[in-house]
Amino acid sequence: MSEAGEFIDVALQRESSWSRAEEAEARHGSDQRFYGASVGAVRGTVRDALRRHPGLTHDEIAALSSELWEVPVFERRLAAVVLLQSRVGLLTNTDLTRIEGFVRSARMGALVDPLAIDVVGPLIAGLDVVGRVRADSVLDRWVRDPDGWLRRAALLSPLCGLRAGAGDWSRFVRHARSVLAEPNLTEDGGAAVAADAVTLVLAEMARRRPELEF
Repeated sequence: MSEAGEFIDVALQRESSWSRAEEAEARHGSDQRFYGASVGAVRGTVRDALRRHPGLTHDEIAALSSELWEVPVFERRLAAVVLLQSRVGLLTNTDLTRIEGFVRSARMGALVDPLAIDVVGPLIAGLDVVGRVRADSVLDRWVRDPDGWLRRAALLSPLCGLRAGAGDWSRFVRHARSVLAEPNLTEDGGAAVAADAVTLVLAEMARRRPELEF
């Protein structure tokens, strides 16, 4: 384990709580384990780690995120998400392959949603024209994938931009309609997972940008 990875893991275990762990396991019903550290503790731990290890390169951030994600503990995986959020400006369209693997193995909104909204969306928004075209082709593939969680990630990815008054609304509409028109393409109950993402975006835009039409 890397020095930064060990620091994060030890700190998260120090913040653990059996009662929070049991509550989280009951709430999420996931195959992942839980330390029982709070979301605030996870964010603070990642912030401290980045202060202790300033100047981490793209490759080091990518490697650390994979190291944290490899062990199926919720707080470690959430720390990987926070790490990517914190250094999203370093990421490129090639990182979507790694993120796709994270989404496929996460299978829970508490991890997939921030990955999509706070990592994938800003990542794509920061790309040049060529990079964005390539990234858009990846999202087109995600939204047609049988994995409902991957479809959910594609649908939620523009939400950060849409909240800010930007984002590609017509692209979201096209993706949303394709998901709603072919719900049976998803597997393991994934149709509901993907359709719920459409509902979330539409509800938020109805409040923030009612001029947008679906």
